[in-house]
Amino acid sequence: MIMQNNRIIVIGSYLVALVMDTERIPLQGETLLARNFRQTHGGKGSNQAVQAARLGAPTSFIGFVGNDSYGRGFTALCKEENIDVSKIKTSAKLPTGAGFIICSANGQNIITIDIGANLDLNSNAIDQLTTDIHPGDMVLIQLEIPLDAALHAAKAAKNSGATVILNPAPAANLANHDLSFIDFITPNETEARICGGCDLKGSISDEEAAQKLYGLGCKNVIVTQGDQGCLILNEKGFSTEPAFSFPEIIDSTGAGDAFNAALAVALLEGKSLSDACKFSNAAAGLACTKADTIPSYHFRNEVDNFMIKNNKQ
Repeated sequence: MIMQNNRIIVIGSYLVALVMDTERIPLQGETLLARNFRQTHGGKGSNQAVQAARLGAPTSFIGFVGNDSYGRGFTALCKEENIDVSKIKTSAKLPTGAGFIICSANGQNIITIDIGANLDLNSNAIDQLTTDIHPGDMVLIQLEIPLDAALHAAKAAKNSGATVILNPAPAANLANHDLSFIDFITPNETEARICGGCDLKGSISDEEAAQKLYGLGCKNVIVTQGDQGCLILNEKGFSTEPAFSFPEIIDSTGAGDAFNAALAVALLEGKSLSDACKFSNAAAGLACTKADTIPSYHFRNEVDNFMIKNNKQ
């Protein structure tokens, strides 16, 4: 199904997530007993790479981990998921990126993140690690690495003839940047406003936020809208692709990463943008029917079967 010998190349982050549950968020200086401590794989880059691989695309990951058990655990995960690990590099000084998460019984959480070895993914490293990107490859980038490095990677990929998808999350103000080297930018509603330099307290619509990003030079703007689907803006104007209905939503964490990975896979296979967004909405919706991130990501046959049942294949 993949065109020729092209690949999805994810340039981005890996973070190990260390999570525990409490009855409430602790006050400053307070120690609380917690429960259910667990270690999970995290990071938008690694999430997207796993989902892309599960959807059947040849997938490679470019990024840094520390010389520690967390970094080795990520490399082992990639091998299990058939992700090319040849461009996963080990930092000489920094530990694997990590997030500490406390989840309260009422659904609140507090999170601290040290991106650690991801800081080594700078412009010089990108120049060394992107020499084998070829025309027709699909390069997927997020913003859990330094912004300058992410934009440098996008330019390098575009200059190599690849198609570039920028998932601007966590969001950064891009209003003063030329984004003409971005083929697809994929923020959610809030990220679209931040990236466009909009006032979050204002009454700007999703269409207006998309227009600001389109004005920065992006060829296609796709604003993901949760259970509403997605809004698309390009030279043909605005269009929408509705979401699928599911009887029960368990956990929406990581659904955006599923959407972006599926978009990259569908476009690599030569699907139209409309069909690619249908496929992405299906993958993202299915990810909401299971808890956590990577455990919630479905395989290609599951997504295809779902779309057949919903007459969207």
